[in-house]
Amino acid sequence: MKAGLLRLADYLGSSYWFVPTIMAIGAVLLAIGMVTLDATLGSSWMGGYAWVYASHPDGARQVLSSVGGSMITVAGTVFSVTIAAVVYASGQYGPRLLTNFMRDRGNQVTLGTFIATFLYCLLVLRTIRSAEESGGYGFVPNLALLVGVLLALCSIAVLIYFIHHVPSKIHINSVIEDVGDRLLRGIDDRFPRFIGEAPDDHDSTAEKLPATFRDTADAAVGADRFVVTAKDTGYIQFLDDETVMRVARENGLVLRLQYQPGDFVHIGRALVEAWPPGRCDDKCADALRDAVAIGSRRSALQDLRFLVDELVEIAARALSPGVNDPFTAVTCLDWLSAALSDLAGRSLPSHLRVDDDGALRVIAHPVTFASLMDRSFGALAQYCAADMVAALRYLNALGEVSLDCDEPDRLATIRAYADKLEELANDGLKGFNLRRVRHRADELRAALAEPDYKRRLRDGTAWLAGTA
Repeated sequence: MKAGLLRLADYLGSSYWFVPTIMAIGAVLLAIGMVTLDATLGSSWMGGYAWVYASHPDGARQVLSSVGGSMITVAGTVFSVTIAAVVYASGQYGPRLLTNFMRDRGNQVTLGTFIATFLYCLLVLRTIRSAEESGGYGFVPNLALLVGVLLALCSIAVLIYFIHHVPSKIHINSVIEDVGDRLLRGIDDRFPRFIGEAPDDHDSTAEKLPATFRDTADAAVGADRFVVTAKDTGYIQFLDDETVMRVARENGLVLRLQYQPGDFVHIGRALVEAWPPGRCDDKCADALRDAVAIGSRRSALQDLRFLVDELVEIAARALSPGVNDPFTAVTCLDWLSAALSDLAGRSLPSHLRVDDDGALRVIAHPVTFASLMDRSFGALAQYCAADMVAALRYLNALGEVSLDCDEPDRLATIRAYADKLEELANDGLKGFNLRRVRHRADELRAALAEPDYKRRLRDGTAWLAGTA
């Protein structure tokens, strides 16, 4: 249930219809309320204010007609501009970034403001009656008319905001900043929070691993498990970790998750494997299926790799021969280095998750520093190696990440990517450009080989001020 609700909330947040619909409903209720208030109070209260005066039916109709007609016209223009911006972003930065623009609250509120103002004016307009039309008793909702004028002024302010917002939002630095900031927040929220608690002694917990889940299990032992299959085809958008742990604890199960958020799963594939198989019935299997939300596209709800892939896609497109924009790639590398630096200083939890009593309950997919380095710097190495500016910034970014590394295996991973870039640059660059990249790679490796590598990288002129 929780997984489905979060998936629905994510869908509504990235739709263009939800916020305008809520604002339109609010406009309808506001119109009804103001007309009712006008019918109760009348227009006598307006005599105490010199700047407010009661309107005649014809004048009130003209005001509301002008405001309502102009609002629906501007709403159509706003919608056209928004669609044009979305199409531009899709072609320039990649189709996977469409969701980022559709989630933009400024565009949603702007469209909703004009639609709400139009509906308000339309509903108030139909309540205006002259004395001739109503048999001697006219009605002009002056208070509602005043609110309509105030809504028109607010709409003008929103239009001015929208004119500024659209070009600033599609600026490439703003696009990259939005993705990078979400990636940093995702790392901060996810680590070290994981399913269950991390075991105090990983080795002793690994020894409790059921025989059916061990690599050494034969065919008979390996078949001793209950397989929970997927009920839909698509990408895993959300995994309700609390439900998975609760089901495992209540039924005395050890669960192995076959997929993680962001993976593509086909209907009928093994989604979760449970041991012992006799304790997992159909009700338990349905609860585990409901804990996984599957959709048609990847989501950044729990998938950090998706945000990394977006930055990689922007950088790869920028370094393509048809675009040839290395400085956009440099910006992406800056945000990737910030994210990996943040991750390098964190202790990543074990993939073996235990409950409050210390019993092994869930075997999840391991998240390692090396895997995210491969997803980011590994994917960009082939593109950066063909451009001197991008290659130098690539090595600089590796140096920035190493400033937050204290574990030898993570430093070894960084050195390995410096070697890979130089190897690829030997084929993609020549002459002066190649010599500069080799020199920078040698500087990085020499610094990392020393015990005080952090001081050497900070003091080295090649790393000052984040120069490329």
